Amino acid sequence: MTSHTPARVCFELQIKPELLDEYIARHTPVWPEMLAEIAAAGRRNYSLFLAEGGRLVGYYETDDDDAAQAYLAQSEVAARWEAEMGRFFVDLAGRPDQAATPLTEIFNLHDQLAAAGDAPTEEGTAS
Repeated sequence: MTSHTPARVCFELQIKPELLDEYIARHTPVWPEMLAEIAAAGRRNYSLFLAEGGRLVGYYETDDDDAAQAYLAQSEVAARWEAEMGRFFVDLAGRPDQAATPLTEIFNLHDQLAAAGDAPTEEGTAS
């Protein structure tokens, strides 16, 4: 049996400080139809984290990030959402979901444990 490791995608954007409160409010909650599109695109375990000064870090997992990006690029719902979100970000050329700065993963506990033959199983115990 082979296991498939999903792509882990992390990105960052910079929110305009004067718009932080409104940005947070717009995500509490996100439109239900946008949530459905994110899931339909194949993104899961999606989170956004806000740091000092408006630095936004996002993370999600997907089996095929290129396909997820392409799906959202063609989605009318995502286009409307991203058009409204674009004004919140500093120096962003294009849609936020397509133009965010990707971060490079340099460490993952599960991957390194698996490589060492000591990865936890579904039950949380070492294999």
